[in-house]
Amino acid sequence: MPEGPFNGAPVVAAPDVWTWVPMPQTKCRNGSTTGFGVRLKPGSTKLFIYLEGGGACFNGISCSANPSAFSAQNFTTWAGGNGATGIFNTANAQNPVAAWNAVYIPYCTGDAHTGNATGVDVPGALSPKNQSFVGYANVGNDLQRIIPTFPNVTEVLLTGVSAGGFGAAYNYDRIARDFCPTPVVLIDDSGPTMSDTYMTPCLQTRWRTLWGLSGTLPVDCPQCTGPNGGGLVNYVSYLGTKYATGRLSLISSTMDGTITQFFGFGLNNCANIDGFAPAMSGQMYAMGLAELRTMYANQSPPWGSYFINSTTHTYLGGNAGYFNTTVNNVTLTSWVGDMVNGGPITNVGP
Repeated sequence: MPEGPFNGAPVVAAPDVWTWVPMPQTKCRNGSTTGFGVRLKPGSTKLFIYLEGGGACFNGISCSANPSAFSAQNFTTWAGGNGATGIFNTANAQNPVAAWNAVYIPYCTGDAHTGNATGVDVPGALSPKNQSFVGYANVGNDLQRIIPTFPNVTEVLLTGVSAGGFGAAYNYDRIARDFCPTPVVLIDDSGPTMSDTYMTPCLQTRWRTLWGLSGTLPVDCPQCTGPNGGGLVNYVSYLGTKYATGRLSLISSTMDGTITQFFGFGLNNCANIDGFAPAMSGQMYAMGLAELRTMYANQSPPWGSYFINSTTHTYLGGNAGYFNTTVNNVTLTSWVGDMVNGGPITNVGP
């Protein structure tokens, strides 16, 4: 069932330019308010929703590199630069969503858009305290305005990079329900949810505890919570089964130099989770990615995938990665085009 009624006021904005929509009820992890951005395309009945990335907050090291606020001023800076690149580029004909309406959901909650917990103290003497990990709640509040703004939408693409890729997959179930019967396509860029061998249960437990995942995971996915704190990889199979006619997909480098660092905190039973943990090896990460494709995403129809033999982290947000990436003679933009235009769902790359 959808989460509605969605009775927020539709966004009124000038066409073809980015507009900031303040949302007083949405919060960053330091408690400040935030909002979202919208770019309206008159005549288009298609919409893509993009969730921003930017690390995660679960120990002193990770929190120090993760944004704790995002304001209208931050949005103005983003719109003046990244707001015209990659998947947001409206001038490059290779971009299959260039003429679509666009929503930009910023990232300032440290929880990969998955949480709904307030007043949280992160472990460690130098770690931040009284944090609001409310990324999942923020997406719900944003939808109160987004859905009324696009009442005649005929297709939705839900996407994001890094933490936003994880967040796009995590929020897919609720957004697919909220827009139903409008089809929702998922393209997760560089946010792979791997099995407990690679994304270890102790690391998942830290995230579950800090971010309040027990209250945001779908109630009909009991297998997403294992007795040892693992099991999040089962969400991949859950989505594929529940949305058997859906179009779900993942983009990733085989040796992603950023996600290997985050998964490294879980190695050796999280021995270094609050210190300087060595990164997971690229070889181990590639094994986890291959297992994910073979064991959890190989359904009917299977998840699509586009894997690049590289350490690069994220592709959709910049011109270089989005427009200049080719694997096995398949350009990334043509693969994205197939995903959103009803073409074949394929697995490209190693």
